[in-house]
Amino acid sequence: MLLCELCGQALRTEPEMRRHLLRAHLEREPRCPLCSFSAPGYDELRAHVDSAHPEPRPGPAPAGGRPQCPFCGETGASGRQVEAHVRSRHGHLLDPPAPGNDQQLYECPMCDLVCANGQILQEHVDLHLEEHRFSEVQATQPVMDLIKFVCGSPGLLELVRSNRLGLLSSKPKENFFRHRRCLLDSIYECCLSVDINVGGSLSDLELAQQLQNEEDRQQGLEEARREREEFQKLQRQYGLDSSGGYKQQSLKNMEREVARGRMQPSEYHKRKADMMESLAFGVDDGKTKTSGVIEALSGYYQNEIKDVRRVWLSTGVDHFHSSLGDKGWGCGYRNFQMLLSSLLRNGMYNDCLRDITLIPCIPKIQSMIEDAWKEGFDPRGASHFSNRLHGTKAWIGACEIYSLLTSLRLKCQIIDFHKPTGPLGTHPRLFEWVLSYYSSNREGGTKVVCTPKPPIYMQHQGHSRTIVGIEERKNRTLCLLIFDPGCPSQEMQKLLKQSNDDTSLKLLRKFVGSLKDKQYQIVAVDGELSPEEKVVRCQASQVFTAARIP
Repeated sequence: MLLCELCGQALRTEPEMRRHLLRAHLEREPRCPLCSFSAPGYDELRAHVDSAHPEPRPGPAPAGGRPQCPFCGETGASGRQVEAHVRSRHGHLLDPPAPGNDQQLYECPMCDLVCANGQILQEHVDLHLEEHRFSEVQATQPVMDLIKFVCGSPGLLELVRSNRLGLLSSKPKENFFRHRRCLLDSIYECCLSVDINVGGSLSDLELAQQLQNEEDRQQGLEEARREREEFQKLQRQYGLDSSGGYKQQSLKNMEREVARGRMQPSEYHKRKADMMESLAFGVDDGKTKTSGVIEALSGYYQNEIKDVRRVWLSTGVDHFHSSLGDKGWGCGYRNFQMLLSSLLRNGMYNDCLRDITLIPCIPKIQSMIEDAWKEGFDPRGASHFSNRLHGTKAWIGACEIYSLLTSLRLKCQIIDFHKPTGPLGTHPRLFEWVLSYYSSNREGGTKVVCTPKPPIYMQHQGHSRTIVGIEERKNRTLCLLIFDPGCPSQEMQKLLKQSNDDTSLKLLRKFVGSLKDKQYQIVAVDGELSPEEKVVRCQASQVFTAARIP
């Protein structure tokens, strides 16, 4: 802070001080800063102050203690030498104007100098201010340097860039402000604890703290707003925003199709009636189902494919794809329908599935998962969904599928391939595990093996699919056969044609280089559970654990 020597007003910057001097002390009659006396000029004011208020007032010390020219800054050995220099080099600025000349005069508010050039006066006043600032700050320079370092941020930013303060993280901006705040608080506490006499610098520090507090408050409000928006975005993305579920989305999308001319009103009413009937009975309407793909693949591999050594297929898997009611969020439910379609055709699981004769619709599957939660399965997962799925567009994953299958007394396990096990982010261990699941003895036997093994539910970030088989090619590479609920029925039905060719299999084939997500989780069914084993697994699901590979 800078203090005006004439009136004592505190100003923050030198430009403000110059404006204050010109406006307050050059454009009006000068007044005594210690009483109400006013004078026609600064010479009379100085005489008044010296006589009425004889308290000594130290003047600015020139640099190095030597007298200095007020115009050019040149120093001299004595005051007389500087005075002689001024009269010889700058005498034209000191001479009074000629009679009748209206030239304006400029008086220095800090000494007796009078000149006829405003620019010269400004440079002269700057010299006074520089001397004033030097004498005021000299005693508090270490503290002020530290404050400038903390508040000015260039030095701190340099440390951030070099990570000397350990601020490189997912939130470098937040860490920078938090670290700067800690430094500022430390300086302030240090000044108070040792009772440093820093003059005006302590008020500077308090002001800096106020500014920092306001900045922290604004930053906190901004972070809260951003977190709120991110949370609402996640709610919408995962169907937890109370915007309705399968029924509401179906009606809304069908109305949109009618408005765009893609659906006739008569078809809309027919499909709406079919949907309401399906929901009333809790069974899938079958409009997105494609059957017979596994049988078509078996014949095709037997007769056409030449570069495959052996292939293993799950028996009787129907393909279900997403509809207008679950597009964008229903893949987990559709994969469960695919898995269940195979289990219902396998006599090994008749006892477990005696209460299920038809493939349930998505709202029914949601209610079945809620029933599993009520039995005590996966309480943490249930709390994530607030114990409610029915009537929402909530995504489900491997844990929900496991809870549902186990509640039906189906013996299953979750395998977590939590990181890549091959080059370029691939997962060869996943392929090897699937091969061992389908076949314990790969030597000999027929080329095409339709196994009683159920298909495998496979989850990765943002999507899930169903593994229905695996190829072992003649060069010993492996290729998964996958049903994707995102693939429409029109494409799947191409696999049923007699004229099928190798290009159609691209819909199903996934080689090692095709699966490069960071993490994959699979749920595999392998037998039944006794009622006692079901209770044990329910208790174990209080804290979910999965077999991790590697």
